[in-house]
Amino acid sequence: MSNLFWLTDEQMARLQPFFPKSHGKPRVDDRRVLSGIIFINRNGLRWRDALSAYGPPKTLYNRWKRWSEMGVFARIFEGLASEATDETTIMIDATYLKAHRTASSLRSKNGGCGRLIGRTKGGMNTKLHAVTDTNGRPIRFFMTAGQVSDYAGAAALLSNLPKADWLLADRGYDADWFRQALKDKGIKPCIPGRKSRGKPVRYDKRRYRRRNRIEIMFGRLKDWRRVATRYDRCPKVFLSAVALAATVMFWL
Repeated sequence: MSNLFWLTDEQMARLQPFFPKSHGKPRVDDRRVLSGIIFINRNGLRWRDALSAYGPPKTLYNRWKRWSEMGVFARIFEGLASEATDETTIMIDATYLKAHRTASSLRSKNGGCGRLIGRTKGGMNTKLHAVTDTNGRPIRFFMTAGQVSDYAGAAALLSNLPKADWLLADRGYDADWFRQALKDKGIKPCIPGRKSRGKPVRYDKRRYRRRNRIEIMFGRLKDWRRVATRYDRCPKVFLSAVALAATVMFWL
């Protein structure tokens, strides 16, 4: 079928160093299985609906679940994103991802932090926080429940921000502590002030217009149906879907 997705030899060569070693019985064809996993995530299909060209659906699901829990897809994203980033100017923002009813259990398990799903005006959502490079390619992700403020994501990502000259963000990140933290790291903030501020904040409006690149990045991520709608209960597995989509779309 012409609409099947297949990883190329060049793409497989870039991914190969991040694969875990096979112990005992050799793994089945990595290219076939990973191509099937990407096809399922991009089109939002159930695992049982995987096309026969990709092999047994159970094989696809087991590989997806096992490698997600091992953090393999997250390491692939982080590794490729660190190779060729342009970090002169970085951007930070967050977006809502709709949680399907199959994923929206709010109960914590064994003292955990829950499913990272919260109730907002739009229903049950997860919030994805991201940092991108100058060209709008994602380099960091952090996930919280939907009702959590942008400040929480900014605080979590602050220690892992790369060295940069500028950081662009919307007025949702206008906080004195955040501006000071950026200056302490040698990063100039380009953030408009909140309307509630008594004194207007000066910022580079021409540079700020480049922030649309991170909005475009979120839009492209949401073209993957298993990212736009969260079906996975486990936050780690869902974050793997985000990392896989970002890897294929921006770094392969």
